[in-house]
Amino acid sequence: MLWIRFVAGGISDMHHLRVLCACTGRLHRERVLMEDKKKVIIAEDHQLFREGLKAMLMAREDLEVVAEAQDGLSAIEAVKKNKPDLLLLDLSMPRLSGVSVVKEVKRLFPEIIVLALTIHESDQYVLEAFEAGVNGYCIKDASREELLVAINSVLKGKTYISPGIADNVMEGYLEGRKRMKSRSAWDTITPREREVLKLLAEGYHNKEIGDFLNISVKTVEKHRANIMAKLKLHSAAALTSYAIEQGLVNKQN
Repeated sequence: MLWIRFVAGGISDMHHLRVLCACTGRLHRERVLMEDKKKVIIAEDHQLFREGLKAMLMAREDLEVVAEAQDGLSAIEAVKKNKPDLLLLDLSMPRLSGVSVVKEVKRLFPEIIVLALTIHESDQYVLEAFEAGVNGYCIKDASREELLVAINSVLKGKTYISPGIADNVMEGYLEGRKRMKSRSAWDTITPREREVLKLLAEGYHNKEIGDFLNISVKTVEKHRANIMAKLKLHSAAALTSYAIEQGLVNKQN
């Protein structure tokens, strides 16, 4: 028997057995930890903020940053390639809006958890994000502790909303979103038209937009004409200004 051979071998063999057991136990714990690690993708166009997020997450043993993305289209590709457990997503992304990214990710992989990171605090943005399918909504100026609470909450299957805006959201729901009952010109713009408007405002040409969205140049031109007619705008500069007012693009873009 194994224990008889070790006793016969003396203290040295007993020491080797203890070392072997300790190593085996450590390897088992490490394997379990690796299996339990949650894969995370960070989709954020500001490099400094993205790197700060990555450093904070990499300090945790239960999280692994598997990819980063600087725009909406890259975020979708990263999700397809890595199939993460959690997507940290800036809603104000170049090329494709965060809301459009959420809809596509949830269409492809409903099980992926999406935590929105944003500067927008109005209930309109919050409601739009949750309607798209986000699991949580966290303001970018939140503390490190609050962001970690948000991440832990959504990973546990809970819905998270930053405390500072939760009351506004509840008010919006309780009032039955009365302020949104009267349809404005913006309400008539379809999700696809919003994507086209965003790309136009970012300075992309019709062919580039068609390539990004997998549609023909003629279709882009049709969307552009519809947008201008619905909004009663007559120039590219007017479209850009309107897109900035609606939060589709940032002023620096």
